[in-house]
Amino acid sequence: MMSEFNGATLLITGGTGSFGSTVLKRFLATDIGQIRIFSRDEKKQDDMRHDLQAKYPEYASKVKFFIGDVRDPRSVADVMPGVDYIFHAAAVKQVPSCEFFPMQAVKTNVEGTDNVLHAAIDAGVKKVVCLSTDKAAYPINAMGISKAMMEHVIYANARVAAESGGTVICCTRYGNVMCSRGSVIPLFIDQIKAGNPITITNPAMTRFLMNLDEAVDLVKFAFVHANPGDLFIQKADASTIGDLAKAVQQLFGDTGTNIIGTRHGEKLYETLMTSEERLRSEDMGQYFRVTADNRDLNYDKYFVKGQVQETELESYTSHNTNLLDVDGVVKKILTTDYVREELEKVKK
Repeated sequence: MMSEFNGATLLITGGTGSFGSTVLKRFLATDIGQIRIFSRDEKKQDDMRHDLQAKYPEYASKVKFFIGDVRDPRSVADVMPGVDYIFHAAAVKQVPSCEFFPMQAVKTNVEGTDNVLHAAIDAGVKKVVCLSTDKAAYPINAMGISKAMMEHVIYANARVAAESGGTVICCTRYGNVMCSRGSVIPLFIDQIKAGNPITITNPAMTRFLMNLDEAVDLVKFAFVHANPGDLFIQKADASTIGDLAKAVQQLFGDTGTNIIGTRHGEKLYETLMTSEERLRSEDMGQYFRVTADNRDLNYDKYFVKGQVQETELESYTSHNTNLLDVDGVVKKILTTDYVREELEKVKK
């Protein structure tokens, strides 16, 4: 797959985030031509630039930084000339923040995605992989609703682009990425280091557990195998929040727990694939492909032809996937650089 990137220009929107940083580590030493980091936070860009120059001086010149906002169509259009591929990761993603400021989620997650895809199609970009979330399946909160609408924007643009044989647009959907910005494991570790009890919303909640490398692997798999409008989902392990807390305490020390109750917009469990999506899904081993619904607005012909498929398939959720015990969660979280680095600090 990496051969497709030889000499190519890759654009990562929201590129200073956890996902963008991991992609950089994967691609820097390859024969990729250029990686463009597009985001609105100049401080994070400056930090990333200095980190690259210090750690990877021989490759740092491959990375170009562009300050802009996916909400601003002009700044998006300005970064597109010469781009071959896009990983679209820019998002407003913290659940409580989106509950209180839902229009901010709409402007970035929905309108911003539409801006990126229109600019990509206009610029003749070859392929775009967009990043979505399990919260988009059966959404109950503003973040999930905005991401669900984002997915529909993706499929609509993919359909238009496919009709002209242009940009291939697809989507990935994954669960919680451990130790990413705003996630719970760094919060637990900070609370333990401060000698405070860790705060748990509901110990019975279940959540999918992925590390950043798995998130990048999913995007790479989608890049290779995508047809227009496809949705790719990784088969992921899960854990209860209670067991996740115990696993972190097993590594960093038990300072007690404090049950604070469910936050705004939180689910008891997450769904990665709905029962309706399973009807048109393909099991590809480690991943599911959900093919695009390519019917047009003339529904009569589908009914007349008898193409009616009705069956009860179970949704793919964090309650019915492989649920790790505490020891399994310990092994899982030790796959993250963040946890290993924090443990090294504790030992010193």
